[in-house]
Amino acid sequence: MAGIFTKIINKEIPSYKVAENDYCYAFLDINPLTKGHTLVVPKLEIDQLFDLPSNEYNELMQFSRTVAIAIKKAINCKRVSVVVLGFEVPHAHIHLIPIDFEDQVNFSNPRVKLSPLEMKETANIIHQQIV
Repeated sequence: MAGIFTKIINKEIPSYKVAENDYCYAFLDINPLTKGHTLVVPKLEIDQLFDLPSNEYNELMQFSRTVAIAIKKAINCKRVSVVVLGFEVPHAHIHLIPIDFEDQVNFSNPRVKLSPLEMKETANIIHQQIV
């Protein structure tokens, strides 16, 4: 049975897509720590990041870099943090979180509330920065 991220990739569940290629899919986290918090997932459904075959792993890392650069251009932030936890969904994924200070990367923090329109606009702004 396909997991939630595979259903998002297959457009069975809606998402605020930021970018996509043959190997990866990037979309806004619906419970973001900060505005622009993006999840990057491989299209291959594998639970743990380091279990990905080398090619898919390398594609995911390069794609994450491209998305992170776009986030940095689109969102007013000092850095884009990279976090790999993987406990909440059994599908390898990378969190790209725009931050101004380290304490913003605390998953116990209250989540930012953005309207559907703000989410759509944020996804579009980041997408426009993809080169």
